[in-house]
Formats: sequence, C-alpha cells, structure tokens
Amino acid sequence: MEKQTLPASSCSLVLLEETKKSPLLMSNGGGGGHPPAAAANVSLVEGSGDGGGGACVGLDKKGGVVTRPQPGYPERETWTRQMDFIMSCVGFAVGLGNVWRFPYLCYKNGGGVFLIPYMLIVFVGGIPIFFLEIALGQFMKAGSINVWNIAPLFKGLGYASMVIVFFCNTYYIMVLTWGFYYLIKSFNSVLPWSTCDNIWNTPSCIETFHHQQCRNGSLANTTIVNNMTCADLATSRSPVIEFWENKVLNISPGLDVPGSFHWELMLCLMFVWVLVYFCVWKGVKSTGKIVYVTATFPYVVLFILLVRGVTLPGAYDGIMYYIKPDWSKLLEAQVWIDAGTQIFFSYAIGLGALTALGSYNRFNNDCYKDAFVLALINSGTSFFAGFVVFSILGFMANEQGVDISQVAESGPGLAFIAYPKAVSLWPVAPLWAALFFFMLLLLGLDSQFVGVEGFVTGILDLFPGQYNHRYKREIAVAICCLLCFIIDLSMVTQGGMYVFQLFDYYSASGMTLLWQAFWECIIVAWVYGADRFMDDVARMIGYRPFPWMKWCWSFITPCVCLAIFMFHLFNYKPLTYNNVYVYPWWGEVIGWCMALSSMLCIPVSVLYKLFRAKGTFKERWAHLTTPVLGAHHLEYMAPDVRDLTLISPGTDDNIIILESVM
Repeated sequence: MEKQTLPASSCSLVLLEETKKSPLLMSNGGGGGHPPAAAANVSLVEGSGDGGGGACVGLDKKGGVVTRPQPGYPERETWTRQMDFIMSCVGFAVGLGNVWRFPYLCYKNGGGVFLIPYMLIVFVGGIPIFFLEIALGQFMKAGSINVWNIAPLFKGLGYASMVIVFFCNTYYIMVLTWGFYYLIKSFNSVLPWSTCDNIWNTPSCIETFHHQQCRNGSLANTTIVNNMTCADLATSRSPVIEFWENKVLNISPGLDVPGSFHWELMLCLMFVWVLVYFCVWKGVKSTGKIVYVTATFPYVVLFILLVRGVTLPGAYDGIMYYIKPDWSKLLEAQVWIDAGTQIFFSYAIGLGALTALGSYNRFNNDCYKDAFVLALINSGTSFFAGFVVFSILGFMANEQGVDISQVAESGPGLAFIAYPKAVSLWPVAPLWAALFFFMLLLLGLDSQFVGVEGFVTGILDLFPGQYNHRYKREIAVAICCLLCFIIDLSMVTQGGMYVFQLFDYYSASGMTLLWQAFWECIIVAWVYGADRFMDDVARMIGYRPFPWMKWCWSFITPCVCLAIFMFHLFNYKPLTYNNVYVYPWWGEVIGWCMALSSMLCIPVSVLYKLFRAKGTFKERWAHLTTPVLGAHHLEYMAPDVRDLTLISPGTDDNIIILESVM
C-alpha cells in the first residue's frame, strides 16, 4: 500500500479576498482574457474532507467548494495493485447469497426462465447502482458518509448505509460461527449429524426413511423398519435436523425464552471475530492481500464439488430441475420481485462498503470497466453454484426416493441441513464435510471483513484530524468488533435463532436496501446532476460512459426500486420461524425499529439541516446542495482551476484569486 505525505509547501490554492477596486495580480505570471468572476465572499475555512484539519477552500467551475488539507496530513491510501480492488469487491459481493439463495430462487421461479427477469434487472438496476457507488467513492475519495459531501444536505444517506452495514456485520457473522462449528465437528471419523445414537437425538430420529416402500397407501400400518410404520415415518425426523435444532441451536420455545448460553458457539464466535479483526486492523494493506485467498479458494472448492456432484446418481435430474424453463412463470409478479431483490442482495448495494473500496482506487482508474467485470463475476458465480447445489440435491432426492421439491432448500436450511445430509452419504464423508464448511467459512469471511472495513472507513473519515493517534485505526476496529460481539451474545443463546432471524428480516431487508438505492439515484441524478456526474466520471476514466447509465440513474432504476419497494410493503407478512412460530407483537416492533433506524436517517437529516440553516428556503437549498469537493480535485480537475484564474477587476462583488504553488 502506498501512502504519500503532503509537503508543507504544497497547499495548491491560496485564496485572497479582494474588493472591486483592487487590481488582480497573478503570481504565476498567468494572463489572458478576463471574464467576470462567478463567485463571491469566499474565505479560508476549516475543511471537512478526508484529509483532515484546516483547509484551503475554493470553488470549482460548477460552484462546488474545494477543500485542501493542512500540511502534514497523509493523503488517502490507495491499493498497491488494482487487482487488490477487484479481488476485494469479488470477496465482498460474491458471498453466501450466491450459493444458497440464487439456485433456490431459480428453481422456484421457473428454472432457466428466471434468468430473463434476472438479467434484465441486472442491466437496469444492478450494474448502474454498482457502478454509481464505486465511482462515487473513487471521485470523492471518501467513505460512505463523507462521499455525500457531493450533496451535503443528503448526508443522512451515508449515515443510513452505516446503520445497515453495522447491522449486517452484527448478525452475518453468526453464519460464519455456525459454519466454523460444523467445520470443527467434521474432524470425526463419523459425522455427528449422520447417526441417531447421540445424546441430543430423540426417539423420533431415523437415519433412513424408506419412502419408496410407503408409496402404496395400503402399507400405512405395516412395519417397515425399527418397529416403525409408514404412519410413524411421516412424523420422524432426520439426524441432520436434530443436530441443527437440538445440538447447534438448542432452540427455545420462542423469542421470549432466551434460555442459557451455548458455550461452544460463544467460543467459535469469539474466534471468528478475532480472525476478522486481524484481517482488517491494518486497513486495505492487509485486506487487499487476504482476499486473494478468501475470494479465490471457494471457486476451487465449488469446482471440486461440481465434479463430485455430477458423478452421483440422480445428479442429472437435479440439474434439469434447476434449469428446465417454465414459461408461465414470467407472468407472475413474484418472479420479477425475487429477481430484483436477489440482485440488490448479491451485489451488496446500499451498504456503503463498495463506496469505501472505491475510495482507495487511483483517481483515474477505469471503474466503468471494473463494474461490468465484477457484475459478470457475481452473476456468473450464482449461476455456476446452481449446478453444484442441484446436482447434490438431485442425489439426495434419489437416495430418499422423494421429489426434488421436498429436499430443495435455501438459506441456512441448505447450508446446515440439506448439504450436510448429502455429504454424510458420500464415501470419506468427513473430508467432503470439512471441505464444504471451509469453503462456507471463506465465502462469508471476506464479505464480513470488507463490511467491517467499510464501516470503520466511514467512521474514521468523520474524524480525519481530531484524533490523529498512531493506532487510531487499530483502536477503532477493536471497538467495532467488540461492540458487535457483545450484541452477538444474544444470538448464541437458546433463543438466538429468533434474534438472528429478526435482524435478517428487518435490519438489512430488501426494503431498506431498495430505499437506499432509490435515494442514491435521485440525489446523484437530480440534485447533483446526472450530466455533471457523467462529466466527473469522464475526468476520471478518460471517456464518457454510455448514456444508458445516465438514463438509468435518472428514470429507470428509481422506478424499478420504487416498484419493488411498494410490492414488498403491500405484501408484508408477519415474521415466522419455520412457518410455525409466529413472533410476538413486541418482536415485530423491535424489527421495525431496526428497519426505520436506517430509513429515517435520510428525511430526518434533511429536515434538521434545513431547519438549522439561515435564509429563505431557496437560499438554504442552494447552500446545502453545494458540493464540498476534496483536496485531490485540485490536482485532477486542473482545467477548471485554470478557468477560474481567468478573472478580472471591475465587478461589484468580491472575487477570488487562485494561485498555484507547485
């Protein structure tokens, strides 16, 4: 990682306030024409950019305030290699949702037909916002909060993303905790979830169901195995389910019964948080290296599992179940909603972490090309993972003599029930189990520590110079991890699964992400200006992106986000667990409080800033929507600076001289 220190003499702009009678003298010898100045009454103020402390402040060509850090503050870090950025984005965006959610949605919504709405929404929603977030971070060189200095009135959008990513960091790590627990239990000669002779098993546990022998209705009361009839088999339970519910979760009757702590899970949780801390504590210097392992190794394991899966009996039926098109599904609204929701989940939109990763890019990095490459990798991984998952589900259905629809699962049900059941039936089962859960751990680990990186980056950008401690970053990461760990203790109790599902359903749900994405498009396209931002992107990458991006930001993407948001709102259903346990009313209140804690950041901050400002509404709006640009813009937007130096005396307003000291 390269880090440069600003020399004491390199404050690029010196601002002098002159009256209309004062002559203009260009200290760098510049001359030329003298159009009238367009700015007035600008003085030396303290900057709020990412550089720190006091700042030289000026106006860019379009009226934005330009800040310059005081001498001695280090400039923002950049990736050592651009591939570090690519791998970090792959590690963050390509996660568990690609493996355990997309294949199930594809099967559920018409197989191969699901790819039609999926790819359509990729191009009208996924890629435009994905590119927008990365480009914003790269242009503003700031994390998820200060990046909205592009329109300071809407800085609440940054606080909203920080709230969402904090909630995600808090509950998402529980999946890694469960995965690590399963990984440890895999190092046994006999997998503990493959037998019914453990202390957590019940009399209803049965290892082999013999469903094929019960298809004849006349055999309902005939003894099939272990003195059990077909009627008994209908209520029996698999050892995999009993291991998950009775051993791992040891689940209580409800949210109002937290029960005792699961000490083994608590130790696993502690280990994973320590691991995340040491991945993040040195910043992108360490993160950019670790992702080379955590982002690439899962692909190796997925390929190995695919090779193994397609050789199993029933694999072909499973794969055909996955991709067989059902054209009638295209007429169902739910299919399109599922496609849109999956895009926003898997592309990690609205969390602010992509903005933080983009802020460490070189200013002239081609983020437009990167956005398409990363989108291709993300969606391609999802589609590829479907072949892995359904080849194994086809094997499970073949072994149990049931239809694939009865074994198809998504989310934790796939990772901790269906897949462990499948590997328990293979030769050398512990090896395959360890390989799968190690992949699961790595898939979630890079998403976790990049999420923590994004949160810490946003916090540190708020205090660039006030707390210039040598170990400022290490302390901030430690506080973040410790706070999340304390909250996570509620999820390693007997009622922890109910708490986890509450976080998952409300805090980072489809509605909060769609709300976030909608306002991102509106602010950039209609407050800052879509054409203006396209010009800024052209300054960075050397050419203008295809106008499709501008059209999406201005019209198409906000409409898509709003439509899916309203569908979610009108079709809201109370949260349940396993479709049996219904959450109490106060549990739903807690959930909605978590959702609104991020969604209300935007309107509340707008009203607060407008109320505190002075002047008419038009003056307040104009002042609060003026961009506050960073120090780096003085160097990379030099043509605008030269235009501002071409000023002349003779106007009634005060004017600005911009002196270049290079």
